[in-house]
Amino acid sequence: MQALLRFSRAVDWLNAQVGKYVIWLIFAATAISALNAIVRKAFDVSSNAYLEAQWYLFAWSFLAAAGFTLLHREHVRIDVVNARLPKTVRVWIDIVGYAFFLTPMCLMVLYLTIPQVIGKYASGEMSGNPGGLIRWPVWLALPLGFALLLLQGWSELVKCIAFLRGAGPDPTEKPVAKSDEERLIEASGQQDTISGSGPATTR
Repeated sequence: MQALLRFSRAVDWLNAQVGKYVIWLIFAATAISALNAIVRKAFDVSSNAYLEAQWYLFAWSFLAAAGFTLLHREHVRIDVVNARLPKTVRVWIDIVGYAFFLTPMCLMVLYLTIPQVIGKYASGEMSGNPGGLIRWPVWLALPLGFALLLLQGWSELVKCIAFLRGAGPDPTEKPVAKSDEERLIEASGQQDTISGSGPATTR
């Protein structure tokens, strides 16, 4: 169990790092969109490459962050009935979902897309649009994104099993990040403690 929990922590760390940096792809897509609009309005020049670059970046941000989204339990869930069930039943529902639905689906996507990526890389396939981009980089987002999602699904499965065995925390509790205000108050309290911890001076 401890080896599986170490694996789970490693996967959580990996997807946390991916999620931390993948947000910049959204910024890049926004910047390209703005640049395309400026160039088109100012110089009456545009290219399908700008549009396809935005699609590529959005696809990468959406797919690469799938594991990060599962880590933070942000995927759409139907909790109307599930929330009324006992904790153990909810954990078992998650186990069945990860083992018999998420895992086969991810494996099937990997089985179908990896040969496609290899074929498109080998052929150097280009977009059919004039001035379009090479195709394999955007196709690569599919197997990579689903691989990260599969790993995170296994990590969540390990957490569920650990909880049932009394070796881990409740995996159904959604982690709640501190707000900016809470972090500021916490930092202010720490600063006050540091300021008041020095030696007192007397006249």
